[in-house]
Amino acid sequence: MCSGAAWAQGAPWTPPQNVLQLSASGTVEVQQDLLSITLATTRDAADAATVQTQLKTALDAALAEARKNVQPGEFDVRTGNFSLSPRYTREGKINGWQGSAELVLEGKDFPRITQTAGRISTLSIGNIGFGLSREQRAKVETEAQTLAIDNFKHKADELAKGFGFGGYTLREVSVNANQGGPMQPRMMAMSASAKMASDAPVPVEPGKTSVVVNVSGSVQLK
Repeated sequence: MCSGAAWAQGAPWTPPQNVLQLSASGTVEVQQDLLSITLATTRDAADAATVQTQLKTALDAALAEARKNVQPGEFDVRTGNFSLSPRYTREGKINGWQGSAELVLEGKDFPRITQTAGRISTLSIGNIGFGLSREQRAKVETEAQTLAIDNFKHKADELAKGFGFGGYTLREVSVNANQGGPMQPRMMAMSASAKMASDAPVPVEPGKTSVVVNVSGSVQLK
C-alpha cells in the first residue's frame, strides 16, 4: 500500500523534447529483366473425363516441348491453373463440362522463352508479363536504400539547422522497400486462330520499373 502511494506521488512522465519525425525515399529506375508467358487452352465436352483427358493431352504435349529448352534460372517451366467445372441448363441440370489448363514459361533468357512459346501448338498465349529477377531487385534495392538513407540524413540536417539546432542524433529508424506488384502484363489474351505461325518467336518488349525504398523515423535535435 505504501509503495503504491509512493509510486503515485512520483514525478509525472514528460514526453521527450525537440524530437522530429521525418521520412525520405530513394528511387532507382531499372529495366525489367524477367519475362513470364502464360499459355492456356480450354476444352468443352459432354462428360468430365473427356475434358480432363483432352486438357491433360494438350498440357503434356506442351510440357514435352518446353522441357527441351529448360535452363534453371534462365528459363523455367511450371504448370499454372488447371480447372474443371460443370455446365448447367436453365433448370439447374448438368448438361456438359468445361475446363482450362495453363503452362507458365518464365526466366531471364527472353529469346529462349519466346522461341519455345512459338513452338508450342497445343496451347495459346494467355498473357505476357515482365518483372524483376531476385538478383536484379536485390542489387537495385541496395542502390535505392543508399539513396534513401542519404536523403534522410540530408533532410534531418537541413531541418535541424532550420529550427536553430546544431545537429541531431538518431532515435529510431525503419527502412522499407517497395516490393512491387505482380508481373506487369503487356499483352492481352490471344485466340487460337490468331496464334502466330509455328516456330515464330513471340514478340516482346520489356519496359522499365521503379524500385523505391522508404526510410522513416525520429531524430533528437541538439
